[in-house]
Amino acid sequence: MVIAQLPDQRAALEAERRDWWRSAACQEADPELFFPVAPHGPGAGEIARAKAVCAGCQVRRECLQYALATRQLHGVWGGTTEDERRLRVRRENERGRGGAGGRGARVHSA
Repeated sequence: MVIAQLPDQRAALEAERRDWWRSAACQEADPELFFPVAPHGPGAGEIARAKAVCAGCQVRRECLQYALATRQLHGVWGGTTEDERRLRVRRENERGRGGAGGRGARVHSA
């Protein structure tokens, strides 16, 4: 037996999906930790600490999806750095184009 969701339940679920950030583990952390000046030197330690916060976050996936969808260029989002997100997007684009630079093998029939 399938029970249909009531409109109020659907609205509540939608609001929960939109407000994922309210449940983020970083709410209690210093925001500057997630925006290091450089990925090297002291910034590397900040990145590691930010990623440790992300590792225990219940909305990590939603955070990463938001960062990718809105093309966040700076900071640690969903446990990833700018470079890691850039690499992920590049790999997904290549996979969508059929491999390395979109130059997959072509088969011609005679």
